[in-house]
Amino acid sequence: MRLHSIHEHPSGKFPPPNSPRKILVLFLFFILLTSIPFCLRSSSPLSLSSPPGSDDISSLKSLEGSSKTCHVFNGTWVPYHEEPYYTNETCNLIIDQQNCLKFGRPDTEFLKWRWKPDECELPLFDAAQFLELVKGKSLAFLGDSVGKNQMRSLLCLLANVVYPEDVSDRYYSDTVYFKRYFYPDYNFTVGTLWAPFLVKSIESDSNGYSANSQMNLYLDEPNEGWLKEVEKFDYVLVSAGQWFFRPLMLHENGRFVGCSFCKQDNITDLTPYYAYRRAFRTVFRTLLSLDNYKGVTFLRTFSPSHFENGAWNEGGNCVRTRPFAREELKVDQYIWDMHSAQVDEFRAAEELVRKRGLEFKMMDTTEAMLMRPDGHPNFYGQSPHRNMTIADCVHWCLPGPIDAWNEFLLFMLRTSQRTLDGKV
Repeated sequence: MRLHSIHEHPSGKFPPPNSPRKILVLFLFFILLTSIPFCLRSSSPLSLSSPPGSDDISSLKSLEGSSKTCHVFNGTWVPYHEEPYYTNETCNLIIDQQNCLKFGRPDTEFLKWRWKPDECELPLFDAAQFLELVKGKSLAFLGDSVGKNQMRSLLCLLANVVYPEDVSDRYYSDTVYFKRYFYPDYNFTVGTLWAPFLVKSIESDSNGYSANSQMNLYLDEPNEGWLKEVEKFDYVLVSAGQWFFRPLMLHENGRFVGCSFCKQDNITDLTPYYAYRRAFRTVFRTLLSLDNYKGVTFLRTFSPSHFENGAWNEGGNCVRTRPFAREELKVDQYIWDMHSAQVDEFRAAEELVRKRGLEFKMMDTTEAMLMRPDGHPNFYGQSPHRNMTIADCVHWCLPGPIDAWNEFLLFMLRTSQRTLDGKV
């Protein structure tokens, strides 16, 4: 940039210094010139980082810490015409219940959308980078079958680089609900801690177990299955949901306190939201009380179902073939009640988390998945454990919109305060 002094001739040359006044003017001018760089240096620096959404970790770090933080969970689904990360032909780890393409789903438009945050870009899933970040670590999906659904998505995403070894039978006698996989080249373990209610549960239906049988829940006692395992994991992703709409008999402090959906006279109806809130409270407090738990905890928020034309056991189905736009959403209040119960308990635990020096993070996927009524198997899946005349509008097709959850997971790992060596 060229500076034009009022004492500069049009020719660009200074007049001869033939008077004291001119010498003084010239002296002051040079002082001005030499001071400009210091003024610029003391002002706010220009950002030279890569644009948001690039694969550079430092750019994501500045994105997270900037005054205008990008909230990746606020956004919408936009058309995306690239091929999916994997298919049923390139990944053999998809279970039949979620293998929609294998079992004849005729439309593929549900694969042609991608989550777009309002104010930034969500980076594509990079399997090689994910494996480098978790090298020497372990990840558990604690909760129900939708959590296992996300784990299967992750396994297929990582299969673009390497397949794992199924080592479940080394750890568990029940390898249907409890799974563990190992990546020897990365010393990385991923598995499930099956606990659909998160807390202690016992069947209580005199007619035996069924898809809608009554259960006893002990809301202040963690499920022993995950309690004895969780301290072994570096990352724990907690989730739960649809099981809380069963008939439940609720216990706290060693006594019966009420029920949910039990429809029995002279028993206080405490609603599923009460049970859900208490269950997450117990999970968070238990993790905070364990001396040897040093893991990073992720809460994945409530995953909505999309039954239309009836309830799940009354002929309901999910036949839509494209996402909802924001303006099309009509959200049932129960979804926000479930979501609020989780978020409230997460916020209440945050102060204790800071005191313990632990890390709790929220993966708030509820709104994004509300927009995806097209992403469920409906009748295009098979399971030996499910009545096939009932549509599955709870789980998610693989591949499908649930793959975005692992894009979120990678983003959160990259922007975490602690990664493999304790810093980003």
